[in-house]
Amino acid sequence: MNEINNSSSIFSLNSYRYDLPPHLIAQYPVDPRDRSRLLVMDRTSGDLQDRIFAEVTDFFKTGDTLVLNRTRVIPARLFGNKETGAAIEILLLVKREEGWEALVKPARRMKRGAVVKFPGSDVSAEVAEVLEGNGCRLLRFNNCPDMDGFLTQAGQMPLPPYIDRETEAGDREHYQTVYAREPGSAAAPTAGLHFTWALLEKLQAKGVEIVTVVLHVGLGTFRPVSCDDIREHQMHCESYHVSPETALILNRTRDRGGRIIATGTTVVRTLETIYTAEAGFSSGGGITNKFIYPGYTYGAVDGLITNFHLPGSSLLMLVSAFAGLDHTLEAYRHAVAQQYRFFSYGDAMLII
Repeated sequence: MNEINNSSSIFSLNSYRYDLPPHLIAQYPVDPRDRSRLLVMDRTSGDLQDRIFAEVTDFFKTGDTLVLNRTRVIPARLFGNKETGAAIEILLLVKREEGWEALVKPARRMKRGAVVKFPGSDVSAEVAEVLEGNGCRLLRFNNCPDMDGFLTQAGQMPLPPYIDRETEAGDREHYQTVYAREPGSAAAPTAGLHFTWALLEKLQAKGVEIVTVVLHVGLGTFRPVSCDDIREHQMHCESYHVSPETALILNRTRDRGGRIIATGTTVVRTLETIYTAEAGFSSGGGITNKFIYPGYTYGAVDGLITNFHLPGSSLLMLVSAFAGLDHTLEAYRHAVAQQYRFFSYGDAMLII
């Protein structure tokens, strides 16, 4: 493959394609979590090392800070039927005061006023509004005084469509980071799936501080980039929160010359949203639709732990902005050649 070395090609969607044999798409996670493979990249030289995730501690230094996303995945996938008997699949995305933003399939059957009932339950969902975006609806749930309890009973973990199997009981644990706390995500921040409590404790014993942020993963994860010129792509808004303690530790890390290592693209987008060169890191909450692609100048993040992402995805573009498009594509070619496992339940990269 030719090197990509002109400014126009870094904005072309085709520049973010790569060949991936289907058998490399992970269908199940590695057990234990930290035995997944780890491809380590020097972002300056592009040099690569093949390691396992349990060895990630070798690349941290005393004074570094690791940032995790403590969002918790909800069992957001529901299956029900209209009164006609038509089967409907629902993926809940964002809770709003007036209902839930959701993706529905098949969308053509779900016009305003359409009602879906769920087997073994008195709960129903009514389409209150047809939203912008293919398959997006605002749903109002009726006869549902305990939404959390209903989802626990009727919902399934929202495994992505490239995991080509039925959801299993073990996915409730496996498709969740060990440190997940705040419910609200429709997908896992998958870079964090590799951490165990023992590995986090080992990092702390080495003098690494560990802080958390929250970004609830929503439609931005599912919406593909379809514009030939990626600069025309619009990210969906997702909510985030950063505590004063986290902001204080991040600013202290930067002041002492330590590195800030982000676990996953959700953490990157959160940190780059709250950081300015003048004020440093600020606490607070809000929404972000930050789209990071080559040409972007990073200010908040010095290292990145991430999984391998889909061809042509906004997540691959974010990684390419951090490591360089040429280095990133070369790393992906190496990963394919070395039979790494890809996507949510797959292996990881550390870019430093």
